Amino acid sequence: MAENRDKATDQMKIWKEGRGAQKPETLTTGAGVPVGDKLNEQTAGPRGPLLVQDVVFTDEMGHFDRERIPERVVHAKGAGAFGYLEVTHDITRFCKAKVFEYVGKTTPLGIRFSTVAGESGSADTVRDPRGFAVKLYTEEGNWDLTGNNTPIFFIRDALLFPSFIHSQKRNPQTHLKDPDMMWDFWSLRPESLHQTTFMFTDRGIPDGHRHMNGYGSHAFKLINAEGHPVYCKFHFKTDQGIKNLSPEEAEHLASTDPDYAIRDLYNAISNGNFPSWSFYIQVMTFEQAEKFPWNPFDLTKVWSHKDYPLIPVGKLVLNRNPVNYFAEVEQMAFDPSNMPPGIEPSPDKMLQGRLFAYPDTHRHRLGANYLHLPVNCPFSTRVANYQRDGPMCMSDNQGGAPNYYPNSFSAPETQPRFMESKFRVSPDVGRYNSSDEDNVTQVRTFYTQVLSEQERQRLCQNIAGHLKGAQLFIQKRAVQTILAVHQDYGNRVQELLDKYNAEAKQPLLPVYLTISEGEQSKMGKRFGSRPRLSWYS
Repeated sequence: MAENRDKATDQMKIWKEGRGAQKPETLTTGAGVPVGDKLNEQTAGPRGPLLVQDVVFTDEMGHFDRERIPERVVHAKGAGAFGYLEVTHDITRFCKAKVFEYVGKTTPLGIRFSTVAGESGSADTVRDPRGFAVKLYTEEGNWDLTGNNTPIFFIRDALLFPSFIHSQKRNPQTHLKDPDMMWDFWSLRPESLHQTTFMFTDRGIPDGHRHMNGYGSHAFKLINAEGHPVYCKFHFKTDQGIKNLSPEEAEHLASTDPDYAIRDLYNAISNGNFPSWSFYIQVMTFEQAEKFPWNPFDLTKVWSHKDYPLIPVGKLVLNRNPVNYFAEVEQMAFDPSNMPPGIEPSPDKMLQGRLFAYPDTHRHRLGANYLHLPVNCPFSTRVANYQRDGPMCMSDNQGGAPNYYPNSFSAPETQPRFMESKFRVSPDVGRYNSSDEDNVTQVRTFYTQVLSEQERQRLCQNIAGHLKGAQLFIQKRAVQTILAVHQDYGNRVQELLDKYNAEAKQPLLPVYLTISEGEQSKMGKRFGSRPRLSWYS
């Protein structure tokens, strides 16, 4: 058994072997003072009491009491790695950012994969979207592309985000996950059905982090050297191929190896099997955006690959595991407002809300100087600004340079060539209701033309198996939103719910749902053999 241990399990052994014949270093306090005994407290006699002067104890315990920082409100459980982005195709006609300056250019990066709703100790194999956040250390500052493994999201207005997350977390009284809360929110906000449908398909449980795509999800704006803007979306397509876990496999792993995805990524990189993703953009002109059938900045919808084809950009490769998880992954902080010149936000309401929310939560979780941390520091450029002081200032605090602007002492000056692009804003300011926008057309296309018959069957079983835990009135409302997408979709979910609800009344007489080959054949004929679309491939 010991001979078959993987690299992650053998980490301590490998670390020791890497030191060779080196003798252990002298143990010290946090201040570097050598320690003579780390096993016994300093006490008055063998039976105590403890002396206040035992600084070895107070140094150890004082740090231990504070070694946990607040976990992320969302995306708490995750894995990280480091590598690079290599440009393989010229897109300077769209974007002037130096990261795309020439073919062959490489930029170092860090990445963090995560589940969304679970806590830090939760299982990697839950049915949940996955975070796919990339930090590129460019010479024009950090570029943080904070996406998911899906091209869409549950809501389109950032004001709803806290309520959405609360509905997916724990009941404030019972402290239990509550299907009433989840399905109550989803059924009251029909725009969530596109992402909910996607999440309950096979891709709702990726087989680790290496076998899933990543998406910037939001629309962004690219500016070229001539100042011409276009809108774009970012895509990372896994070169390992899409692989997913069945609910049965996921449940088994949740009890036997809840850190399955973290282990898989660590071992792959340790073994030299470096995972990679092909990087693409979609481009939409401002004129096309004006004529788009929906709001092109709606995060609950995709841009058709037929109308807006993928344009190859480069290759993302991960070739280094973190040296220390806490320092390099737990403290890695992503901020979508970090965009180098040439990349700007679109009017996407969710993106606009995240521009504030992300840096705000980092200042709470990590402190005002979280950008001083090595993993967050924009080390490929020199930071020069008028921010000073604050807890955990880990630099020279910019020495004696002036801390006010403007000034007369040759301190940092603005550069007009880095001005953001101008854009026209003319509508009246107000709170516009977005709930009644088209919430069904793309979901209907996804259900009827992207999913196979077997995938539709599993989707409905997954939804019904989860929705059955909600109260009947919430079940009914949820089915009504699904029926608005497609009669077959809603009917299948309702039929399964009827069976589950009937079984619930007879707990001592278990009934197992089976679908005969003949019935499967009948269901397969409902849609024929239409070509499958590639929006989500």
